[in-house]
Amino acid sequence: MIIRDIMFGGKRYFRELLQSEEKIASNILTDRLNMLEREGIISKTEDPDHKQKIIYRLTQRGIDLLPILVQIGAWSLKHKPVDTKKHKHAVDLVRGGDDMLKEVRKGLIKHHLKS
Repeated sequence: MIIRDIMFGGKRYFRELLQSEEKIASNILTDRLNMLEREGIISKTEDPDHKQKIIYRLTQRGIDLLPILVQIGAWSLKHKPVDTKKHKHAVDLVRGGDDMLKEVRKGLIKHHLKS
């Protein structure tokens, strides 16, 4: 959920992640963010505009999870009833194939690694 929200939802701050649809508890979110950082999947930096805020970004290791998340999305679209209008981005990504994956990967690298 955290990786998905950072990767596809554009969420960068703790409060944004806390407000996800799944309603994760703040202590659990803190624990998961720390674990993802230890594993090298995300990095955190101080927000230059607001020193009390932390910005969470994907690392290369995190970006490399893109094909896995797309496959999970494909499985969900096939086996779970979902509102395809609400999840249009997932439908487009699954149907877009390798070319779409390459474009999304480029965008993730630009947004998370070159900021």
